Amino acid sequence: MPAQDKFSVLIVDDIPETQENIRRLLQFDNQIEVAGAARSGKEAIELSAEIKPDVVIMDINMPDMDGIQATELIRRKIPYIQVVILSVQSDQSYMRRAMLAGARDFLTKPPSIDELTAAIHRAGAMAQEERAKAAQAGVAGGAARNQPAAASLQISGKIIAVYSPKGGSGATTIATNLALALKKEEASVVLVDGNMQYGDVAVFLNEQVKNSVLDLAPRVDDLDPDIVKDVAITHAASGLAIIAAPPRLEMADRVVGEQFGKMLQYLRSVYNFIIVDLPSYLTETTQTAVDGCDLIVLITTQDIPAIKNIQTFLTLMDASEIKRDHILFILNRYDKRLKITPELISTNLRQPVSLVIPYDEDRAIVNSINRGVPLYLERKDHPISKNFTLLASKVQEQLSKIETETQPGMI
Repeated sequence: MPAQDKFSVLIVDDIPETQENIRRLLQFDNQIEVAGAARSGKEAIELSAEIKPDVVIMDINMPDMDGIQATELIRRKIPYIQVVILSVQSDQSYMRRAMLAGARDFLTKPPSIDELTAAIHRAGAMAQEERAKAAQAGVAGGAARNQPAAASLQISGKIIAVYSPKGGSGATTIATNLALALKKEEASVVLVDGNMQYGDVAVFLNEQVKNSVLDLAPRVDDLDPDIVKDVAITHAASGLAIIAAPPRLEMADRVVGEQFGKMLQYLRSVYNFIIVDLPSYLTETTQTAVDGCDLIVLITTQDIPAIKNIQTFLTLMDASEIKRDHILFILNRYDKRLKITPELISTNLRQPVSLVIPYDEDRAIVNSINRGVPLYLERKDHPISKNFTLLASKVQEQLSKIETETQPGMI
């Protein structure tokens, strides 16, 4: 980066005195230029789109929306803008939420002048690098089918976590077939195996694990679209991108929650849909994926232990203030002969069942798994495949509804 390039900064804080204090701190650095100031999250989003600063200095507490929500909306609109969060609290949960929303750094108020200017220099350099890549990609033109290219820095994809709190409920089958149902010529999709110990996504698609999440997560701060493209396995029959689980059990601990969460957030800039297949146990990486996703596809079956575990999980989601409309609840392997109906489950859990996938009478799913050829690819006319098509439509509808409701004008 040329030395003469200045880092443009937008200051966001609802207290004018604090804005002025930050401005004074920055005036001694001739490589930093304050381009504007905002007093609310909504104003920050509007000004970011208007002046397109390199860095936003964002207070976490705002009168209309918190700084974390504003950060996420800014980063979705203009991914190269980097955000430095300021908070009076140094709580780890705040820090994790900020990073999942796309913040570049997290500083405790009041920051020292050295601390603040160093954070702006780091974030500004990253912003100008990503801005240049996006501009270069605009000149170069489009990318090949499902190929992550520099132009994809503007994609702002959606993260969909596929989860069941009870093992054996069919989460991997649903995640794999959902990813294939979403994969269209105009939509790039990556299927991420979030089960670090016993991940089977590659097996379900009959792919050998050449690279894995271990090649991305530990280097998350240095990722670019070309690195992602090199690591992801491309499923030849569909063009689906796959990020496999570590190949050996003892490697699982090498991926920590913060790295995994930041990796998923980065993948937003490369793919339209990021499908994450999660294990039933709530590991650090699982919790991070659930916290940072746009939609949870939650799976139950008709047995009482599965329903009990769903109730426990929903209670946790309520306590974590994750809205129920960010959950798409589906009943898998529905057997009409059993007395536990979808209506009964919905009433008992206070969560509507959005889709019912029928019991696999002819063992088509089992046979497809054993051959490594997902049912959706092999037999699109099968009743269960039609449900995967319907699930993909419902996922897109729910994501669209959520995005509409979180627009600044809707808050």
